[in-house]
Amino acid sequence: MDGQHTEGAGQVAGLPARRLAWGTVADLLGKNRGTALEDAIEPAVQRAVLPPQDAGLARAIATTTFRHLGVIRHALHQRLARGLPDDQPGLVALLATGAAQILYLNVQDHAAVDLAVRLAKSDPGLQHLAGLANAVLRRIARERDDILREGEADPLRLNTPDWLARRWIAAYGEETARAIAAANARGAGLDLTLRPGAPIPEGLDGRRLPGSLSLRLDDARTPVPELPGFQDGTWWVQDAAAAFPAHLLAVRPGERVVDLCAAPGGKTAQLAAAGAAVLAVDRSAPRLRRLEANLARLGLSADVQAVDALALPEDQPFDAVLLDAPCSATGTVRRHPDVPWAKNEADLMRLVGLQRRLLDKAARLTRPGGRLVYCTCSLEPEEGEGQAGAFLARHPDFVRRPITPEEVGDAALVTASGDLRTLPSHWSDEGRGGLDGFYAVRLERREA
Repeated sequence: MDGQHTEGAGQVAGLPARRLAWGTVADLLGKNRGTALEDAIEPAVQRAVLPPQDAGLARAIATTTFRHLGVIRHALHQRLARGLPDDQPGLVALLATGAAQILYLNVQDHAAVDLAVRLAKSDPGLQHLAGLANAVLRRIARERDDILREGEADPLRLNTPDWLARRWIAAYGEETARAIAAANARGAGLDLTLRPGAPIPEGLDGRRLPGSLSLRLDDARTPVPELPGFQDGTWWVQDAAAAFPAHLLAVRPGERVVDLCAAPGGKTAQLAAAGAAVLAVDRSAPRLRRLEANLARLGLSADVQAVDALALPEDQPFDAVLLDAPCSATGTVRRHPDVPWAKNEADLMRLVGLQRRLLDKAARLTRPGGRLVYCTCSLEPEEGEGQAGAFLARHPDFVRRPITPEEVGDAALVTASGDLRTLPSHWSDEGRGGLDGFYAVRLERREA
C-alpha cells in the first residue's frame, strides 16, 4: 500500500487528504519504518499537489495518529476479535488514521468512517475488509469517551513504547516519567527566538519565557510567514530549550566559532547574531539550503559548508565549538510524535558511538582556553550525562564550566553537576506549555 491510488475516488471532498495521510502512516509503520514523518509527508504533499487546506488536513491526521498511536492501537486491539495485525501496516494505518480523526480531531464521525471505508474499497488488498473497518470505527465513535478517559489516565503505559517507558522510569522515576508522557501527548506550541535587542513586533501575541531568550505564542494557528516580524527578520522559530545551548556558549563579537551538525540553523543564527565569525557545518546539503535561506531572511552571515564534521581540518582550532550531536531525539516527542515509534534501543547504541567520535573531534577543534558546548535533544542519559562524564575522563585537558540558574532562568533546569537538563514536563504547569527535552554541558579547554 503506497497511498498513491487515484482511480476517480479523489473527486470526493476530503478523500485525497485522507489517502495521503493513510499512505504516509502505512509506509512509516511498514517498509519505511525509521523515516521521520516530516521527511515522508512533505514530499508526498508536493507530489499530490493538494490545495493548502487538504495538505494541512493530511499533516494533521498523520501527526495526530502518531501523537496518540499507543492509545489508538490499544483501543483497536481491544475491539478486534483477533487483535491488531501488525503484519498488515496498510490495515493498521487505515484504522488508526480513522480513529485519530474520531477521537482527537474536529471531524464528524460519519465522515471519518465513510471516507475510511471508501479508502478500503479502493485498495485491492483491503476491499474485503471494508465492512470490518466500518464496524470497528463506528464502535470507536460510540465508545469515544471511555477510550479518551483511559488514555488520559495513563499515557505512560498506553501511549509510550515499553522500551522507552522503562528507560524514563529508570532515569527519572515513575512520577516524572508519567509527567513526560502527559506533556508529549499535549504537543507543543510555537516558540520564537528574537534577535538580540529586538522588541516584540507589534501584533505578535506572545509572552517572554524565563531567561528572556524566547517568545512563546499563545495562538500559533497563523502561518509562520504571515506573523509580524517574519519578513523583517526580527525572529526565527526555535524551541525555547533549543535556544539554551548557543546562549551558554556566550560568544563574543569577532570570535571564531564552529557550529557542528548545524542544520536546521537556529543555533547558527544565535551565534551569528552575537557577532561571531561562524562556520556552520552539516552533512545534509538540502538542510543547509534551508539554513542559508533563513540566514538571508535574518540578514545574518556565516560560512556554510556541507561536509562531515569528522573530516574538518584541525590546524586552526576555534575560540568556541558547539556540538548539537545526532541523537535519538526522544526529547522532541512533543513536536515529533513519530520518534518513539521510529526508534529503538539498537538505534540509541549506534548513536552513542557516533556522539563519542564527534565529541573527540570537537575537542581537537577547540583551542586552549576555548569553550565547548555539547548538547543533544535526548532524554537518554547515555547521550547526555554519560557522554559528558566519559569525555572528561578521556580528556583531562578539559574542565566543566557549571551553568548557573540565572543563565537559564530556572534552577530546576540545572543538574547537581552544573549541566542543563530540560524535560518536556518542565514549564508545563499553569498552561505554560512545556519544553523540549535537552541536555547540555559546558566545557573549557585548559590553557597549554
